[in-house]
Amino acid sequence: MAGLTTGGPNVDVSLLYEVNGAARRAPAWLDTAVSTAGEYGILLALVLLVLWCWRGARRQDESAAVESFTALVWAPLAAGLALIVNVPLRELVGRQRPFRQHEGLQVLDPGWGVGLGNAEFSFVSGHTTVAMALGVGLFVANRKLGMLGIGLALAEGVCRVYMGVNYPTDVIGGLALGTAVVLVLAPLALALLNPVVRAVAGSRRFGRLVRAGGRARPLPVDLAQPRTPPAGRRPQDKDLAA
Repeated sequence: MAGLTTGGPNVDVSLLYEVNGAARRAPAWLDTAVSTAGEYGILLALVLLVLWCWRGARRQDESAAVESFTALVWAPLAAGLALIVNVPLRELVGRQRPFRQHEGLQVLDPGWGVGLGNAEFSFVSGHTTVAMALGVGLFVANRKLGMLGIGLALAEGVCRVYMGVNYPTDVIGGLALGTAVVLVLAPLALALLNPVVRAVAGSRRFGRLVRAGGRARPLPVDLAQPRTPPAGRRPQDKDLAA
């Protein structure tokens, strides 16, 4: 743990300098784009991706819509829970931000002090934890969109190292923590949320949150309406045949 806390010369620090060193050679607009994406842009994209998945899930049949909506509810809940778990974990490890331990780093985020969790410590990365929890939670609901969400979470981790505010192992820890919270607690969480979502789906007022439209109803049959005789046959032919 001491080596992790002090961040001595090792592969972790070497990767930090290599990735962050690209910020010195990159144009200013790229640094601004990476900083914006790493601070809140990717997280916003993940939230929009969850909403897009919810939009598509509402068009499924009732059973599939309930399952997808339950998973989509669990995704942000898991992200919040993972962030809560991260707070005492940061205090326990007590690893300082990389720019406090090493010189020559290009810190792109001037507002790093307003981060997720305890901003004084870096292990594990709160941004990466939340991003990965949303990505994996989205994967539970929709495999294709989930893969895209996990890809965005990986990009979030790279951005945090590029910005000089996290070590690579901070990112790896965030990816692991976000994944673990979603998958380990998913069976219990989905079992508890599923009856609630089914009740919402059956509600007249809130049912559209889960599934677009109502149940299909059979069309009424008008027995009093006479049938149209076939072409070329006169109504009198039916009487004569009788």
